[in-house]
Amino acid sequence: MTENLDATDWAILNELQQDGRIAFTELARRVNLSPSATTERVRRLEAAQVITGYRAEVDLERTGYMALAVVRLKYPGTRHEPLHRLLAERPEILECLRTTGDDCYVLKVAATSMGQLEHIVDALAQFGSTTTNLVLSRPLPFRGPSAVPGPGLVRSVGSAGGSRRDTPSGGRAEAMHGPSDHP
Repeated sequence: MTENLDATDWAILNELQQDGRIAFTELARRVNLSPSATTERVRRLEAAQVITGYRAEVDLERTGYMALAVVRLKYPGTRHEPLHRLLAERPEILECLRTTGDDCYVLKVAATSMGQLEHIVDALAQFGSTTTNLVLSRPLPFRGPSAVPGPGLVRSVGSAGGSRRDTPSGGRAEAMHGPSDHP
């Protein structure tokens, strides 16, 4: 189910994507609401599963993962459970997307060495043919949405009042998983 968000909801999302640990009082100041109205809106966004979790961004190189790769997998079978088990067992596989087109899956893989990357790719190759691309840099790291949807789609998830403001500039975010009672 799609939630319709107003400009204030988007402002809250933008700020939380930039800093998931921001205090409600500071968040309220930035989005021009009272702290109680801001808290109510955040809780409603969480209850509506628009906000699905909070997490830290980790620098891969500083934690020993020197190689980042995108692996495309052509999976000829129809039983995907064995692959899903491998995905759950391998923490080096950071993300997996099921896609249309020639490739069935696109995976983001971090490895401590080329040997480890080769081992992971070999494990994936048991499910089909793979194509691996090394990531040289990230000119645009993952970010969450930050724009208000088109006209006619604006309805607040929260009912708390407050002044409206234009959609703020884009922020940083990565895929977020799991419920949270944070901030």
